[in-house]
Amino acid sequence: MATATASSTVSAPRTLSSSLDLGVEKTRPGLPTEKLALYVCLPIGLVFFVLGMLNYLGIVTILVRPGETPGANPAIDFFVIGALVILGPYGFLASAHYRRINRIESRLPDFLRDVAEAGRFGMTLPDAIVVASKGRYDLLTGEIKKMASQLEWGVPVATALSLFKDRVNTPLVNRTVSIIIKANEAGGNVADVLSMVARDTRDVQISTQERQITMLTYLTVIYISFYVFLVTIYIMAGVFLPQMITAGAGISTTGSSVGGATAISLNFTAIPELFLAFLVAVIVHAIGDGIMSGVIINGRLSEGFQHATIMLASGWLFMRFAVPNLVIPNVNG
Repeated sequence: MATATASSTVSAPRTLSSSLDLGVEKTRPGLPTEKLALYVCLPIGLVFFVLGMLNYLGIVTILVRPGETPGANPAIDFFVIGALVILGPYGFLASAHYRRINRIESRLPDFLRDVAEAGRFGMTLPDAIVVASKGRYDLLTGEIKKMASQLEWGVPVATALSLFKDRVNTPLVNRTVSIIIKANEAGGNVADVLSMVARDTRDVQISTQERQITMLTYLTVIYISFYVFLVTIYIMAGVFLPQMITAGAGISTTGSSVGGATAISLNFTAIPELFLAFLVAVIVHAIGDGIMSGVIINGRLSEGFQHATIMLASGWLFMRFAVPNLVIPNVNG
């Protein structure tokens, strides 16, 4: 009997320790995925920048658009690809990370309200958390059930809440759990504190959602203005300037055939430089407006990198592969 009792006494702490390790070791925080992507993509993007510089200097000749003469355009192509490599993965992964945080925090007030309701029936805080863990809270469900299991194994409520906070690790969860731990240590009616925190959290989320809905109008205007700019360039390249070139070539030919001298001479050699300026303007427009869009919507640059990637990729592809090349006639030949 003594051996059996000793064995059970030794095995129980070991099981409890393994339960605690289950909550810590498997969720030990490491390097965030978006930062890891940035560190990996940054040197790759720098390689493309170097290739762009070598193309511009004429040391190497790598053309993204076939049939094009070497020069500034191929160099800009590699600079754009490098920027997309750096901004794109980080922007999309960071945005996905913040969307996950929003999903987690959106259900936190429901969990707090359920714990508070259970506490009003006379349950202690650990018992109320265990009862509330039977509900569905989206991405929070698994972590709440893990916390409830730890409480059922006899883990102190402050320790279980701290482990829950470390696993989820979002700003709102960290602030809320710290308040609950302090309120539980101070004693009194924890249910009232939970209700107050749940109501405050919900008010903050509603205010944030209303602001995002309002700012969505400005985001739409930014996108529309950018693509209207692209369409304007296409109309100039596809309709207006070709007609001007044709008319100018006709005027120059007519002038040279009357009286043996050129009455009117039109120079169109600056048109390629004009479209190079348009290409640079599109790139600056895309990056600047994209970053501004993220700051307007969520106040975060990482969200802006996502919009900048979308605008930059679509604008560059449109300018390089959709806008037609203008052929400048040689009226002197």
